[in-house]
Amino acid sequence: MTDRLHRDFPLFPLGIVTLPTEYVPLHIFEERYKTMVERCLDADAEFGILWLSGDELKETGCAVRIDRVLERMDDGRLNILCRGTQVFRLVERQDDLPYPAGTVEFLEDRDEPVDEELAARTREAYATLVAQAADRVLDPEEVEDMSAYEMAATVDFGLDAKQGLLDLRSENARLRLVERLFRAATKRLDYVERAQARARSNGNVRFG
Repeated sequence: MTDRLHRDFPLFPLGIVTLPTEYVPLHIFEERYKTMVERCLDADAEFGILWLSGDELKETGCAVRIDRVLERMDDGRLNILCRGTQVFRLVERQDDLPYPAGTVEFLEDRDEPVDEELAARTREAYATLVAQAADRVLDPEEVEDMSAYEMAATVDFGLDAKQGLLDLRSENARLRLVERLFRAATKRLDYVERAQARARSNGNVRFG
C-alpha cells in the first residue's frame, strides 16, 4: 500500500465531482491555485479534485491532468482544460504548502473479471439514452470498449451519483449503477416528451 501513498499532492476542493476520463474546464483566479497550477504545469504533474459539499469535504476524489491551457490572462488568471485520470482517497490534509495539499492513496479496483453480459447491456442502455437525448445514433464500435466511467463522464447524473461511482471499487458494481441511471434517465425523457406532446395538442389525442 505504501507505494500508492503520495505526500504533497495538490488538492482543489470544488463544488463538482470529476470522473476518470472526464474533461473539466476550470477558471483559475485565486493566487494559491494559480501557484498550484503553474507548479503542475512546470512538473507535468497532476492535482486532485475533491467535492466540497457544503461544509463537508469528501475523502474520495479524482486526480486530473492539465490537458491544455485555454487562455492565460495578464493578471495571471487561467482557463484550463483538465482530464480525470485516477481515483484517490485523502489520507491526511497538509498545511505546509502555499496551496491545499495532502497525503493521498491511489485506489485500485478489486481483482475480478468484468461481467461481459452486464457490460453489453449497460452499453446498449447508454446508446439508447444518447440516441434519445442527443438525437445521435452511436456506432457499435464506439461503445464496445467503453468503461462505466467513460460512459458516465458524458452524462450529467448529479453530484451524488457521480460521487457514488467514485466510491465503488468494482467495475461490475459501477456498470450496474450506471445501467440503472441510464434507464431511469431514458424513462424521464420519455415522460417529458409525452408531456410536451400533450401540451402541444392541448391534451387532445390527434389522429391523422
